[in-house]
Amino acid sequence: MEENNSAEINKEFTDDCHTVLDAVSDALYAVGGKWKLMIIIAMARGNNRFSELQRQVKGISARVLSSELKELELNGFIIKKVSVGYPVMIEYQLLPYSHTLEELVGAMTRWGIQHRSKIKSEMSGGNQKS
Repeated sequence: MEENNSAEINKEFTDDCHTVLDAVSDALYAVGGKWKLMIIIAMARGNNRFSELQRQVKGISARVLSSELKELELNGFIIKKVSVGYPVMIEYQLLPYSHTLEELVGAMTRWGIQHRSKIKSEMSGGNQKS
């Protein structure tokens, strides 16, 4: 009886682990990588044109920005708006779905500030604990 109970607990643990891993994998697929969240953050602060985004997101090439914008559009975070006329104007806009990332961005911001502070402290001979 004890072995059967242990097997059930292990199965629950394994199922839970797979659920978490699958969910994190899906999240990383949608917004993972070096640039996607940074692009969304720049757009949330009013940068809607390609050149503005490239200027704000330091270090991104035009080719990579173009590719990332297409992926963000495919995942329902942004939309590409093309205005007819001369000259043709292309702008990108956040869709309401992008607001579902606010909690994630907030958590990453808080953690990033904490991490940078920890590293600076350690580099300056401060607290050596991890």
